[in-house]
Amino acid sequence: MIKYLSPLEKMLLVSVAFTMSLLTIRVLYTQELTYIFYAWNTFLGILPLVFSHILLRQHKYNIKALLLIGCWLAFFPNAAYLITDLFHYEEKPPMPKWYDLLLVTTAAWNGLLLGIVSLMQVEQYLLRHMRVRWVRRLVIISFILCGYGVYIGRYLRFNSWDAVTNPQKLLETFAGHLFLPHQHLSAWAFTLSFGAMFGIVYFTLKQFQIATIRLQVKH
Repeated sequence: MIKYLSPLEKMLLVSVAFTMSLLTIRVLYTQELTYIFYAWNTFLGILPLVFSHILLRQHKYNIKALLLIGCWLAFFPNAAYLITDLFHYEEKPPMPKWYDLLLVTTAAWNGLLLGIVSLMQVEQYLLRHMRVRWVRRLVIISFILCGYGVYIGRYLRFNSWDAVTNPQKLLETFAGHLFLPHQHLSAWAFTLSFGAMFGIVYFTLKQFQIATIRLQVKH
């Protein structure tokens, strides 16, 4: 399985393994399950990359591809959600403060990169089958959807499974936010701000990618 991963995906695997190693050492040393939620949240954050990886290997635009995109979109906010787990950080002896800081920041970094790389792969797939301007619009919409997904996950405690197990409540909540935005200003402030942050990082890393290609061409 690993041999089918790109170099970037392998580095992401290394990064996640590093964070999980920090978490394992902490649990073994303290005999406590503090921060153990990072194991589950990181697993959920990896799922969008799994779906986008499979999608990128599809050569046709068909039902299977649409299902993969749907699954990716449902779990996409889970990756960026890891950034908000920084809220849980505080000094918790006997571990040094710097150790837990390293744990939570690397986990947030993993979440950001897992989300960005998965979106890059979805974008790459869509560019094979759609006009560039439409793909760009979909990418920007995904930033907003990501921000909204993180909001309802962090503050309203929805999760990706609710799309299947409790779709009515999820739709009612979304309808309220959409049609009565003046009553949910904090929801939209978070959604748009988080989406803008994610978009800035996304396009910044894409510029790094373009700059690297140009340097390689020059040499």
